[in-house]
Amino acid sequence: MATIKSFTDLEQSKKLAKILPLESADMEYMFLKKDGSKVSNVPFVKDGFEEPECCYTFIPCWSLAALFGVLPKRTRLLKSATDDTYHCDCPKGNVDKWYDNPIDACVAMVERLHELNLL
Repeated sequence: MATIKSFTDLEQSKKLAKILPLESADMEYMFLKKDGSKVSNVPFVKDGFEEPECCYTFIPCWSLAALFGVLPKRTRLLKSATDDTYHCDCPKGNVDKWYDNPIDACVAMVERLHELNLL
């Protein structure tokens, strides 16, 4: 069964923060600065939230919609006809692997385009 995923996980978010403009993220993970513990397992939407900088540190997080916003316009997300897997297809470079959710497929596409210097 396919994994249901609405946003990038923490590891993916850290990788994408090194590749994408931070303004392209539409969510954030919040951590306590003192001990580094995560305040919530689910990131919150950035829009309309004031970040208290004194006590917390933030890691950007991307929803599927935000990921599509940074990919080239003709990128397609394909779903397999035989199982619940996803693949990104783009005129500039393809992801050769099928993933069990669309977030992972899009993250792989961002990483692939970055490797090819096409982002």
